[in-house]
Amino acid sequence: MRKEIVCFGGGSAISKTTLTGLKKYSVKLSAISSMLDSGGSSAQFRIDFKTLPAGDIRRHLIALSDAPSWKKELFGLRIGREIFDGGHKGHSFGNIFVSGLEHIFQDFEKAMEISHEFLEIKDHKALPATIEQSHIYAILENEEVVFGEDEIDVPQRHDPKLKIKKLLLTKKVKAYLPAIDAISKADLIVIGPGDLYSSLLPCFLPDGIAEALQKTKAKKVFVCNTMTKHGETNGFSVLDFSDKMEKYIGCPLDFVIYNKEISSKERIDEHKKNAVGILEPVKIDKELDDKKFIGNNILIKDGPIFHDPEILAKLIMSL
Repeated sequence: MRKEIVCFGGGSAISKTTLTGLKKYSVKLSAISSMLDSGGSSAQFRIDFKTLPAGDIRRHLIALSDAPSWKKELFGLRIGREIFDGGHKGHSFGNIFVSGLEHIFQDFEKAMEISHEFLEIKDHKALPATIEQSHIYAILENEEVVFGEDEIDVPQRHDPKLKIKKLLLTKKVKAYLPAIDAISKADLIVIGPGDLYSSLLPCFLPDGIAEALQKTKAKKVFVCNTMTKHGETNGFSVLDFSDKMEKYIGCPLDFVIYNKEISSKERIDEHKKNAVGILEPVKIDKELDDKKFIGNNILIKDGPIFHDPEILAKLIMSL
């Protein structure tokens, strides 16, 4: 029987690394995203049509797809010249497709069913953490309140040097039951990589998600980011990431995978030029417990400082 793996995250990081690598193995994947985006194209649809944000789950759908390449390229195609806050340009066809279906049917589950069918996803599932509307807000160390995933992700109106003390929902929402079911059946839980406060931790805020993680017998693996981010993880170490994750899921992680490869200054500088808000490599704490903290050279050979999907997947499968 194939192993069942639940992957948590949003943005492009988990889609391009964790999902892409694991999909090559004989496993059943369930990719869970927070559904709390509030920027770019997703925000426009939320405002105009009262639909759920489709950006993150769209990326998961593409990553899990077995469809011909033209369908995946079409789903990722950006249309239009409108410039949104944060520099996002136009609408993704996938956002239009998913949000349009939800608007027409007034049923997000129906929209997802058709999207899975269109992208020929047979063995895997892209799941929302919730199908209820809410937003995130952060309380900073000076007690200032910052509203919205987009402002936390790319600070425009607050001092990004201030640390985030707490992340909350504007309205309590219940977890999506199929997501809870996937967690209960999982053989392995994989979290990340991805932006900590705007992508990963929001997944655990709907009522029921953290509780399901606390009950599951599955091993829990956190893939630590390679770089820190302005306004979210300034100066963070591997242990800082791990501690925050355990605080929000309410239970210990079994394994933390981190990159121990030291990139050249030139490569770091080049990466920072093309990545919004990226700061420095994540610090490696001294005397980490090597039974829990697994350090390895897991970067792609050159170019951006990203995880190598094949190396990462092999390491995850070994657990």
